[in-house]
Amino acid sequence: MLLGQLFRGLVLSSILFGSVYAQAQEKQFVGSEQCVDCHQAEVEAWKGSHHELAMQHASSNSVLADFDDHRFVFDGKENRFFKRGNEFWVYIENQTGEFKEYKISYTFGVDPLQQYMVEFDDGRVQLIPFAWDSRSAQEGGKRWFHLYPDMQPNDEFYWTNAGQNWNFMCADCHSTNLQKNYDTQADSYSTTWSEINVGCEACHGPASDHVTQANLNTKEQRISWKPHYGFDRDLSQSVANWVYKEGHSTLQPSEIVSTNQVQTCAQCHSRRTQLNETQDHVKGSFLGRYRLSLITPELYHHDGQIYDENYVYGSFLQSAMAEKGVTCTNCHDPHSATLKIPEEAVCSQCHIASEYTPEKHTFHEAGTEASKCTTCHMPETTYMQVDPRRDHSWHVPRPDLSQHIQTPNVCTSCHEDKDNQWATKQLEQWFPESGYQNQQHFSVAFYADSIGHRGAADALAYTAQNSIESAIIRGSSLERLSGSTGKNTLVSLARAVKHENELIRLGAIAGSSGYPFTDRWQILEPLLNDPVLSIRTETSAALVTSWHEMNPLQRETLQPALDEYIEVQMFNSDRGFGRTNLANVYRSLGKFEEAKEWYRGAIEIEPYFEASYINYADLYRAMGKEKDAQAVLLQGQKSNPDSSSLPYSYGLSLFREGQTEQATVYLKQAAETAQNNDQYWYVYGLAAEKRNVHESNSALDQAYKISRNPEQLYARCEVLARNSADTTLQFAFDSCLRELGQFAPPNVITRLRTLSDQSQKNSQ
Repeated sequence: MLLGQLFRGLVLSSILFGSVYAQAQEKQFVGSEQCVDCHQAEVEAWKGSHHELAMQHASSNSVLADFDDHRFVFDGKENRFFKRGNEFWVYIENQTGEFKEYKISYTFGVDPLQQYMVEFDDGRVQLIPFAWDSRSAQEGGKRWFHLYPDMQPNDEFYWTNAGQNWNFMCADCHSTNLQKNYDTQADSYSTTWSEINVGCEACHGPASDHVTQANLNTKEQRISWKPHYGFDRDLSQSVANWVYKEGHSTLQPSEIVSTNQVQTCAQCHSRRTQLNETQDHVKGSFLGRYRLSLITPELYHHDGQIYDENYVYGSFLQSAMAEKGVTCTNCHDPHSATLKIPEEAVCSQCHIASEYTPEKHTFHEAGTEASKCTTCHMPETTYMQVDPRRDHSWHVPRPDLSQHIQTPNVCTSCHEDKDNQWATKQLEQWFPESGYQNQQHFSVAFYADSIGHRGAADALAYTAQNSIESAIIRGSSLERLSGSTGKNTLVSLARAVKHENELIRLGAIAGSSGYPFTDRWQILEPLLNDPVLSIRTETSAALVTSWHEMNPLQRETLQPALDEYIEVQMFNSDRGFGRTNLANVYRSLGKFEEAKEWYRGAIEIEPYFEASYINYADLYRAMGKEKDAQAVLLQGQKSNPDSSSLPYSYGLSLFREGQTEQATVYLKQAAETAQNNDQYWYVYGLAAEKRNVHESNSALDQAYKISRNPEQLYARCEVLARNSADTTLQFAFDSCLRELGQFAPPNVITRLRTLSDQSQKNSQ
């Protein structure tokens, strides 16, 4: 009898555990409602948070804006926001210039602004250009405003275009268990989610196994009894205990344990491109599912401070906080998404309060905005007109750098009547023993690179190998080495491709672009088998451009990673860049007809994506069809009248054909449209020499003013020297030589003077 009961118990146990195991394998999303009974405090904190309200169906409960037949005049045209029964509607202008009525299907966000979305028949969900300022009236809110008042229908971020497409741009972060489901052939979406907003499982992962185990009758029946049982993510903090160590003014980690918290948050709080919906970015590499943007001039200032929106992660990775094991929930409550304790106490969790008093550290009146930690170390930048966001790199203010590399700093941003020299002296008085002021900084290398300084490559190579720097700075330094082939560059690349950190290996790919194929293959070939998808695929894209130079073994070695790269571009074929990248691959493979098809497809779905026209024209040029190339570039200019890159490419094409006069017209257009592109002014200046030397001089002078690149200054002096017969240019020539003398050796100045004398002699 006893044996029979035991046997039946074992059978029941095996069935039970088998069922649990099967469900664990499936990892089903069950919805946030399943969490309420056991996690009431967490759910209560989540209710009303930015996560819960990230996206909602448009209803009287979710819509904050005035839709009571409100009329809003923008650019002299009346827009109307109104209700039709329980539905919310808007009467606005579309890309054809026609005013139409559109039903609002969803709300987006809640504070300090709320946006509204229209769903189209092809599955596209687009954000309208008007937003509701949800701040109080006293703060200037409770009003409609236009998010992008200068936007034109041919701009990427016009409301009906790809830049405002929720399916690609927003959905992966604002909803849970998002499946984009883009149909490349039909150019349509069937996007799905398990929850419309950011629910519990968006962070914790599918909860079916957790719920199954939690519902077992007794603790002994549960497979595991740990804080994260049933989940394969550990969202705990990396440091359990912070301890005092003599000589430190901040508490130090007793031990740093790797957890999944930061990578989980980084999914949405980062500037990145999604590569797929299948790879695990939490347990695996973040770069297996997303390609993180490094510290580029488009997104960050030279010293790593935020410029464009980067959503925190790229800044955080630069910080000493990240190095010490600080995670998001050391400061933020994960469920309410607010600070876990009052702002003035957050930093004092680790920074010993007695060492950071106004008398010792802030030197501003206690209790004022100027005396807050965040004011100096987490400056705000306002985006979308009303949304201030703090920099999470926690930089130490460096006015000593600002005076040389034109980066902002909080001292002179607040004290607008003072200059950087004043701020530097003030900090020297306050912190005479500081190791920060006048300390070597990576920003000098980044700035040197931006102006084309001849020492930039070596400075970047040094930064890339400096173990004191964060991995994202080292990777970014390598990325900026693109085009360089110096000895130090080669050393830094050779070390980078073997480095354990994936961001450093990633940066090496672009950094190797200056080398001929044979050398570049030797540098990058190991990365074709890298464990990280972003690295394998970008390596294949870098090398496939030299397909015609490869031997059969090299092609075979490249193919698996190239296949993965093609899969990534297919996933992103709802964007012009995805289709253009596919076309570039087929062009490299010599499959020109397939390349043409993808270029045409890119232009069809995103006619304002300039790179597709330029690459398509390059294909025709490679085929010896310059006229066809020019036709593509003219088509692009028609669709993108404000483009600078398209007239630049067209001007170069005309110049290659010897049509110098006409080429100069387009090169001038490109330079004037771009305004601050030194390369455009430089090429325009060189092309204009035969047409009008005064025009050439002016353009080259503008190029140098933008870049401060001595090579461009030399080019200007050389043009003036060749045309010294024009006496009206003599003063400009002498002035140019004096400035060049600060950079060039005496023999270069002598050579230019000889050239000028010869020009004058020949004219006599």
